[in-house]
Order: sequence, then structure tokens, then C-alpha cells
Amino acid sequence: MGIRPSSTFVLRKLHQVSGIVPLGLFLLEHFYTNSRALAGPVDFNKAVVELQGIPYLLMLEIFGIWIPLIYHGVYGLVITSEASPNNLLYPYARNWFYTIQRITGVILFFFITFHMLNFRFGLVPGLNNQAVAFYPDQAFSIVAREFRLVPIFIIYVVGITATVWHFANGLWLFLVDWGIVIGERAQRLTGYACIAFSVVLLFVALNSAVAFIRPGGLL
Repeated sequence: MGIRPSSTFVLRKLHQVSGIVPLGLFLLEHFYTNSRALAGPVDFNKAVVELQGIPYLLMLEIFGIWIPLIYHGVYGLVITSEASPNNLLYPYARNWFYTIQRITGVILFFFITFHMLNFRFGLVPGLNNQAVAFYPDQAFSIVAREFRLVPIFIIYVVGITATVWHFANGLWLFLVDWGIVIGERAQRLTGYACIAFSVVLLFVALNSAVAFIRPGGLL
């Protein structure tokens, strides 16, 4: 017996909400913390130490990050498996955005899994076994050592790009589907705003990544 349409509606709404709150907010905080690398190892390590010192951090991670992340990722794969892309027959921008949203969702499922196992738990075979969370005072050197490996850095560039696209386009979908932005003109202008936001966010994120291997980042 399949899932009732009303249940599917609720599950999809929860999927959207989990992508914006708390995961979207966590993403912005994560990018901000990474930006501290622009100031050098001391400042970045201090930021990581402060994060690891937050009271009830494990509970916050479990209920504020991991559970929403698992739900969003797994149900996102369900949505992708049921998707019917039509961008080749009707090559309009929104149809392409729909397809790219599904593709980036799959990329993110594997990228975030890799990222968590690598830097949060230090469990990726062949790479460092020092998790940033366990050695916050050495966080900068741990990340820098990883990013100097060209294949790893490429993985992160692709993952970061997919993350920014998925979040920015997901934000537009959230605003439209929840009736916050109504009307064709308002939706179009909001779409342009989300694109501009994604460009700025992508630069911030990539600049922070480069800062681990080049002082000052891209500038």
C-alpha cells in the first residue's frame, strides 16, 4: 500500500523546511566559520574551539543537524527516484533548474557523507584520521593538509558548488511553494535575487577553501 497523497504533501513540506531551517542556517554558519581561515590558523582554530565548547553540542548536532540532514537527504533521494525531468523536451530555465536540483541533491548526499566521515569523525580510509572535532586546536592544519591533495580539493570545490546551487534554488522553491512570494513578476525578481545570493555565497565559500592553502584566499 503506497503513501497517501496527504502524507506525501506533509513529507515534502517537511523536506523543504528541513532544507532551510535548520540546515540552511547551519550552512551559513559553517561558511562563516570557514571564512575565519582568511585571518589565519590562530583565528580559525579559535573559532573551532569556541564551537566545540558550546553547551550540549552533541544534542544540538543530533537534533539540529544530523536528524534533519538524514531526513532531507534520504527523502530527497526518494523524490529524485520519482522525478520525471522534461528539460530536453521543454528546455525552459525552470525545467533545467528542476533537473539540476535533483542532480545536485544526489551529489550532496555523497559529498556530505564524505565530508562528515572525513572532518567530523576522521573515518575515511587513506586520509588523515584526525577529526577536526576531536582536535579543534589543530583544525587549520588538518584541513590544510587535506586541501593540498588535489583530488580532495576538487571534490570540495564540486561539493561546495553543488551545495550553494541546491540551497539557493531550494530557497526560491521554498518561498514560492509556501506562498511567501506570489505573482510571476515577484517570483522572477526573487529568482534573480537568489542567483545573485548564490554567486556571492559561492565566492565566500571558495575563497575560504583557498585560504587553507593560500594565505588571504583568492584576493
